[in-house]
Amino acid sequence: MAPSAMATAFICSTFLALLIPPAVSLTCSGQKFTKNQVFSTCLDLPSLSSYLHFSYDSSNTTLSVAFVAAPSKPGGWVAWAINPKATGMAGSQALVAYKNSTSSLAVVRTFDISSYSSIVPKDLSFEIWDKTAESRSDGSLVIFAKIKIPADLASGGKIIQVWQIGPGVGADGMLAKHEFAAANLQSKGTLDLKNGHASGSFRGDTTIKNKNVTPSELLAEELVLSSAANPPRITYSGHRNIGIALFVLATVQIFALFLRPKKDHKYRFYWNIYHHSFGYAILVLGILNVFKGFNILRPDHKWKSAYMIVIIALGAISLALEAVTWAVVLKRRSGKFKKPYDGYNNGQGRQDEFF
Repeated sequence: MAPSAMATAFICSTFLALLIPPAVSLTCSGQKFTKNQVFSTCLDLPSLSSYLHFSYDSSNTTLSVAFVAAPSKPGGWVAWAINPKATGMAGSQALVAYKNSTSSLAVVRTFDISSYSSIVPKDLSFEIWDKTAESRSDGSLVIFAKIKIPADLASGGKIIQVWQIGPGVGADGMLAKHEFAAANLQSKGTLDLKNGHASGSFRGDTTIKNKNVTPSELLAEELVLSSAANPPRITYSGHRNIGIALFVLATVQIFALFLRPKKDHKYRFYWNIYHHSFGYAILVLGILNVFKGFNILRPDHKWKSAYMIVIIALGAISLALEAVTWAVVLKRRSGKFKKPYDGYNNGQGRQDEFF
């Protein structure tokens, strides 16, 4: 190959390499940490573009880990957990990292996930120390910790690990729910502490269990797997009921236009009261339901603030227009009474207006 052709090929290959997103080209072997921590093993986990670095000391059953992952959205959270009881997230002891809303520094919290409906900050059931977190320039977060593996888990040389990423953290520290895509549901597997490798998502694999597994334990495991593949449905009754009410009111408003009496009809006055009452009810309920939606989805605070600013601005404009309308009406009414007489006919006309 001619030198010029080689140079062209090199430039093209370099350019293409730069186009590859960091999340695609990155592997655990190329990851470095700010404090130059070194681990004996690193693994590219099979889902959610996540990575685990660990060292295991079998003499005292101590596991040192560094878990690396990027939240699903900026301001979100990442989690790595050990489940001593089952093969899913329910029952796991989790370490969760996210950026503090006030200082923007990465923090790590412990969560005892006793069930899918109960995710609360709580001390873990086994000893843990040196837990810290750091944020990286590529948007990912790292969880560092040293964990004392209980004797019953350490005896088999394998543990169940679960990892996850989420979109946000509320002001009260509660985690916004993660997605239920295939990658999220498959983010679990076994971690072989002695041989330094991991398996993928569970599909009924019970090899890491103790040999004397009872039928009831197997049934419990199957139930956990079923609930992970079909996560519990969450119903927001208030938000749903207001939405139904809005749909009904809006529909009635539309059909009411076809039943509107003429201006001189005796029922027009009552129709106006009903029509305006329904209109204002729709406005109030619509605004209220949007706020309920914010509480459910827990987006960044800036979106809620922007919505409040828009609503206040529209309210101020509406009040101003209403004031102008009333000013015009009152002016027209006062003009009728102040119109001078210009003879018998005008005088008679003014007289007829009053009677």
